[in-house]
Amino acid sequence: MTAGSRLQIARDQIVFARSYTLELIQTIADDAWFWQPAGGVTHVAWQVGHLAMAQYGLTMLRLRGKEPEDEQVIPADFVRRFQKGTEPAGDPGRYPPPAEIRAVLERVHARSLAELAGYTEEQLDVKLPMPHAVFDTKLGSVFFCSAHEMLHAGQIGLVRRLMGLRPLR
Repeated sequence: MTAGSRLQIARDQIVFARSYTLELIQTIADDAWFWQPAGGVTHVAWQVGHLAMAQYGLTMLRLRGKEPEDEQVIPADFVRRFQKGTEPAGDPGRYPPPAEIRAVLERVHARSLAELAGYTEEQLDVKLPMPHAVFDTKLGSVFFCSAHEMLHAGQIGLVRRLMGLRPLR
């Protein structure tokens, strides 16, 4: 991967987005991770779990398929619990504790970046067999990862504000 390559830019955007997300969540006490605003739309635990699941899907699963060792990085039950279309429930007992969610988030991020380092742009310019509405190549999936994370970071930021926490910047 060369400096300034499209793959390096996509990777840098993923790192930036994750840095921002971590800045947001480090200010939220574990006992507030399952707090939901009126209407029960979402909570921090679901948002963070969903980000881990999505990074796995966008930067590993779509690029190389499922590998047996993925279960050690992100258990299948974790993926099912936080996948697109799931409804965030207010019952903390239905989720792993915040420390475990953060650990999966970190494992997926580290593994994702390590695996991305092994690809060339030519390998990622390949069309996906099942394109997404937003992208149709493997590299497009990698680029979308950071955009998706920033969208959910915005939701985390809104939940923080509804909790009464001040903006970070």
